[in-house]
Amino acid sequence: MTDASTTAARRPGEQALTALGLSAPAPDPADASAHSFPGGGRWRTEIPSCEGPEALAVVLKEASRLDVPIHRISQGSGVWMLTDAEITEMVESTGERDIELCLFTGPRGTWDIGGSTRTDSRGAGLRARGHDAVAGCVEDAVRATELGVKCLLVADEGVLWTLHRARVAGIIPADTTLKVSALIGPVNPAAYAVYERLGADSVNVPSDLTLDHLTEIRRVSGAPMDMYIEAPDDLGGYVRMYEVAELIRRGAPLYLKFGLSKAPGIYPYGHHMRELTLATAKERVRRGRLALDLLARHGADGDMAPLGSRLPGDLQRFEISS
Repeated sequence: MTDASTTAARRPGEQALTALGLSAPAPDPADASAHSFPGGGRWRTEIPSCEGPEALAVVLKEASRLDVPIHRISQGSGVWMLTDAEITEMVESTGERDIELCLFTGPRGTWDIGGSTRTDSRGAGLRARGHDAVAGCVEDAVRATELGVKCLLVADEGVLWTLHRARVAGIIPADTTLKVSALIGPVNPAAYAVYERLGADSVNVPSDLTLDHLTEIRRVSGAPMDMYIEAPDDLGGYVRMYEVAELIRRGAPLYLKFGLSKAPGIYPYGHHMRELTLATAKERVRRGRLALDLLARHGADGDMAPLGSRLPGDLQRFEISS
């Protein structure tokens, strides 16, 4: 990778456009995020939708072949869609490479018997409907952490707060990190700050937020942000590779998520979707290589956080009453 301290970063097409009299205004230093990850670095990487040990093996092999650094691997179908043996295999494989493994928690509204999620308004979306759904998410969290999983993905504010309280109470390990799903991601700085205070250690914002939106968020919160550089079709299908350097400048500390547009949904995964899942897992790593190559060409790839780093640093939380 290029050493950003010795190579000035440039914007796409900058030299050619300047020669043609079409140069853009210089970036405003006031727009830049003042935050970084603990231990240094302003960006980490994530490969999402890794739905089991076989897909994980494909991702790890392709990442080695293409030299794609990975900080986190996440799964979308849920803890309850994996056997203990499968979770253990994934924990061991990622642990050997010092990669954080993040598994989704429990039941969600889009899969249960509630009809409102199938209306045009989408009702309450993925949120956990009723006490039993929250209980299922907690059950998943306890089971996963007992098997060695250190990061849990949540799609409900109540589940987030409950798992944060469980973490403080020692029901799940204190160093468990909680990640907010893109499917309930906040779209304004006030909401982002609330998620941080509810216990989020990283927050996946929708990929259609503008650069100014990211700056607004960073003025109120330093909690790590996740963003699909290429979003799945059900999240808009946005491809923002040419903006990666500016997304980092505005949104750091930022997880670069390498999703895949123009691919069918695979949640909840089963072996009936094996070939599609393995093929898309491999392509997500390649998309990561493309994005990292762009960063390198623009001289903006030197602020990657050290591999193996996973904790979010000191964050603001709501007080837990006794």
